[in-house]
Amino acid sequence: MLGQIATFLVNTVVTFFVILLLARFHLQWLRVPFRNPVGEFLIATTNWMVMPVRRAVPPVAGLDTATFILAWLLEFAGLWVVAAIAGIPLTALGAIALALVELLRFSLYILVFAIVMQVVFSWVNPSAPLAPVFDAIARPFLRPLRRFIPPIGRVDLTPAILFIFLQLVLEFVLPYLKAMAALL
Repeated sequence: MLGQIATFLVNTVVTFFVILLLARFHLQWLRVPFRNPVGEFLIATTNWMVMPVRRAVPPVAGLDTATFILAWLLEFAGLWVVAAIAGIPLTALGAIALALVELLRFSLYILVFAIVMQVVFSWVNPSAPLAPVFDAIARPFLRPLRRFIPPIGRVDLTPAILFIFLQLVLEFVLPYLKAMAALL
């Protein structure tokens, strides 16, 4: 019982901060302005972790590698602690690979959330203050599909197609990658 509670708390705290760090990394990577409520929240909640790491880890190719490495290390530590609580043997290489697969999974969840929010804002209130943020996150992934799939009766189906593709990756590809990482 106490092990389940500890596992739940570790997973909750680690996942919360990993998703915040990944969102910060992706917003910077996609050149989304941080002068909005989402960006300001991400900066306020993660700056205390990111700024010390930035002194040691420089950016690479314009990417905020300090934030990504911090998210990966936090996920790695969380997996290690949960495995220790559960008494599951976990090799260092397996934990490294599993942490990378989990970062990919969380990144896809962030993209799915951005697509859903972008669609909702486009239907309900396209001029909402957060609409450009979610549009800037989703647009680079929707643009290639929009070249091949035109709107049908002024309805853009590309978010639905991308959503289906992402769900296929989440349901079928990531479990395979996770199983492969666990074997290491």
